Amino acid sequence: MSNKVKEKFMSTVFFTAALTSVLAVGLICTFLFGNGFPAFAKIGPLNYLLGTEWSPTDIPASFGIFPMIVGSLYITAGAIIIGVPIGLLTAIYFSHVCPKNLYKKIKPGVDLLAGIPSVVYGFFGMVAIVPLTGNSILSACILLGIMILPSIIGIAESSLKAVPKQYYEGAIALGAGHYRSIFSVVLPAAKSGVLAAVILGVGRAIGETMAVIMVAGNQPRMPISVFKGARTLTANIVIEMGYATDLHREALIATGLVLFVFIMIINLSFSTLKRRTNQ
Repeated sequence: MSNKVKEKFMSTVFFTAALTSVLAVGLICTFLFGNGFPAFAKIGPLNYLLGTEWSPTDIPASFGIFPMIVGSLYITAGAIIIGVPIGLLTAIYFSHVCPKNLYKKIKPGVDLLAGIPSVVYGFFGMVAIVPLTGNSILSACILLGIMILPSIIGIAESSLKAVPKQYYEGAIALGAGHYRSIFSVVLPAAKSGVLAAVILGVGRAIGETMAVIMVAGNQPRMPISVFKGARTLTANIVIEMGYATDLHREALIATGLVLFVFIMIINLSFSTLKRRTNQ
């Protein structure tokens, strides 16, 4: 087989793989929009998005997901507040501070966190966190803050290591100290990758289901305190989809559509910020 034939064959393989990914996204969008919009039409967009009562079994039924939207935002924000500083500082420690021998021992443990199933995290939360803070928003924030650490640490560390050593060495040569060089020169140079790590952490936090179900209390009401229970959009789908029918099922699919739109907004915001940082 000639080199040209091989190159053409591999080009076709790569194009097919890329096309498959695009088609998968297209099919997901088609399913969500095709099955979610009927619920918006029947319930009413404002009643659905801003309604504060979710009682699908009552007569008449109520389908308001605003408490779940607020609960998802609270829990995601709390997880980011807890996880991002710890993850970023850990990435800085791994990339520029940690001795090599110690790094070889600690790094596998952090990588192992990424492979732990969500239900195991949930059991950990029930045993170690819930007795202290109850089935509440705070419990979910702490647990999710731990769960997003591997994603943030891995990407942020790679971004920090990708910064040319000349940046750090130049700062040292100009009289800056070790930590000042890291925080004033290296970290800003890696801001695009660090931002990607944060966005990935947000996506992981807002999409997590099983662990949140086990510690958050799952109460479909407006959150009034971080020490009270709440239900997220993902939890709402998983808890009720098994027995939902007709309009109830359509309303749950519409919940998935709302979650999908949230993720798209996050990704678009990241793309916009990335373009601005690269200008």
